[in-house]
Amino acid sequence: MEDIFDLRWDIVWNYRDMFIRGIGVTIILTLSGYFGGIILGLLLGLGKVSKNKFIYWPCKLYVDLFRGTPMLVQILLIHLAVIPTIFGHSLGYMVSGITALVLNCAAYNAEIFRAGIQSIDKGQMEAARSLGLTHNQAMRKVILPQAFRRMIPPLGNEFIALLKDSSLVTVIAAPDILYASKVVAGASFRFWEPYIVAALLYLVLTYVVTKVVAFIEKRFSNSYVPRKAEGREAR
Repeated sequence: MEDIFDLRWDIVWNYRDMFIRGIGVTIILTLSGYFGGIILGLLLGLGKVSKNKFIYWPCKLYVDLFRGTPMLVQILLIHLAVIPTIFGHSLGYMVSGITALVLNCAAYNAEIFRAGIQSIDKGQMEAARSLGLTHNQAMRKVILPQAFRRMIPPLGNEFIALLKDSSLVTVIAAPDILYASKVVAGASFRFWEPYIVAALLYLVLTYVVTKVVAFIEKRFSNSYVPRKAEGREAR
């Protein structure tokens, strides 16, 4: 049994290149999955507020399916079944991982967009239409800009959740942070050091994202006043 008071950090240091690569893979998977999920999620969210049942029901079924099943199962299905069936062979961990993260993230982002859009008073749409804007123009120029301010916190939380959930892609041999820890643990038969390092790396990444989201939230809040403007007001 390992002694927690006798940790050997030199073992982790010897595999530092693998951990550095793991950080890069984790960041690429998360960013690709998130921004792809933003685009698809916006389309699904608009579909969920649509009055056309041929648009609404497919979007609803998609969201219910991906929110109601584990991401781990989705990753395995996409990597081992869906992509090989469509293309005849696997396209590698990166394509499978990003595809799974995009599809899963889109389902959660769709609900964020739906809730944000529906939180705007209906009078905003009526006022925009009375000024001669079409429904799409009113949605793009009036509703979405207002809703976006309210959606920043939950969208930020979804990014943090996806960053941590990206570790599930290690089951298809994606060389991310968790994969590096498993390799070190398997090679050295020591578990405290590699998994503590993995936890700390994820903690640092989530902390940075939290600070960025807090800045963006403050920047787009109604009470935000640039420093130069504050200086002019003071004078």
